[in-house]
Amino acid sequence: MSSAFSQLGLCPLLLDAVEKLGYTEPTPVQSQAIPLGLEGRDVLAAAQTGTGKTAAFLLPIFNNMVTFWGEKRPKGAKGPYVLILSPTRELATQIAECAQSIAEVTGFRVMSVIGGVKYEKQVKGLAAGCDVLIATPGRLNDLVKQDACSLKNVRYLVLDEVDRMVDLGFWPSVNSLCRQVTAKHQTFLFSATITPSVEVKSDLLMNDPARVEVALKGQTADTVEEYLCPVSFRQKMSLLTALLKDQGPERVLVFAPTKMETDSCARRLENEGLKVDSIHAGKPQGKRDKALRDFRKGKIDVLVATDVLARGIDISDVRYVVNLTVPNPPEDYVHRIGRTGRAGEAGRAYTFMSPDQLLQLREIEYFSGHLLEIYDVPGFEYDQDRLLPNPTRTAKRVVRRTGRRLGFRR
Repeated sequence: MSSAFSQLGLCPLLLDAVEKLGYTEPTPVQSQAIPLGLEGRDVLAAAQTGTGKTAAFLLPIFNNMVTFWGEKRPKGAKGPYVLILSPTRELATQIAECAQSIAEVTGFRVMSVIGGVKYEKQVKGLAAGCDVLIATPGRLNDLVKQDACSLKNVRYLVLDEVDRMVDLGFWPSVNSLCRQVTAKHQTFLFSATITPSVEVKSDLLMNDPARVEVALKGQTADTVEEYLCPVSFRQKMSLLTALLKDQGPERVLVFAPTKMETDSCARRLENEGLKVDSIHAGKPQGKRDKALRDFRKGKIDVLVATDVLARGIDISDVRYVVNLTVPNPPEDYVHRIGRTGRAGEAGRAYTFMSPDQLLQLREIEYFSGHLLEIYDVPGFEYDQDRLLPNPTRTAKRVVRRTGRRLGFRR
């Protein structure tokens, strides 16, 4: 086993799990967070997407359980002993898959409860008992209210993509669940960005947390080339089709702002002869799972999605990401383009900007601290009313004495 992971303090059984996961060298967030977790510290961590945050909290938690209970799960007592909350079903499923791989080595039981799945199966699973529970807040809150699950034995609490859970209105459910966890527990808060709202919530949930900040606020991965595609609103779909022909349609993730636009875009691309599917919160869970599975296996080339896929989802070999609109808030831009250029691989991101989205673009450039390079698809005939950003603009906020910001030209 790699000496790099053994130097972090993991026990031999967890080193076997690391080998099973196929890890060779710890990422920066793993190198910093794992020893802190093994010490029993609360950990507030921020790192770019695709840097191994999931293993950074799962490995120390499983290690601590093995150290406490031995290689066999506790008998007689009823779990869960670990609660991991995720803002989306897809991310919860991904975490559960990683946890299950570790559990096959350590002997602990893993279960996930998410929306879109029948209650009966989840109720029976919880009654049978589990040690590690991964859940979306809304569904777990429902099950707790039905007395199908007790959180009084939880010793380890994880909030993944915590900024998203705060921003999306999950906080009432999250807060309710966290208040039911035993007072003596270890807390891990992980995200790609630590916002002021996350700072406030961490003060409520954590005890003298150790901070791990691998990425600065707004920082995007160095492996991703970022491009801006100014276009009139009516030409967006035509430009997308042209871009896919120009850059190749394989392994492409397209983000659309609404469920309706996601399905409309997928139908348009399908009519162009492309292998495409869509994912959004309005689709049945089975169809969402199938679309993601087919994309991972290469059965479809283009996956169109809303922000349910913007956070934490690890899909290998995404060649490039397309934003059909400029993301708002700017944090969403960082998360979306983080679906490509993962694990050190090269990736590209193309963001379409209609004339009414200049301010959103400027917020992203202020947030990230750099400008987006303009990319025009060769041979595409653009409408004359598209808006081109001022080439002399800066990535710093500049305000004229009249109060008007610098930023564009016709």
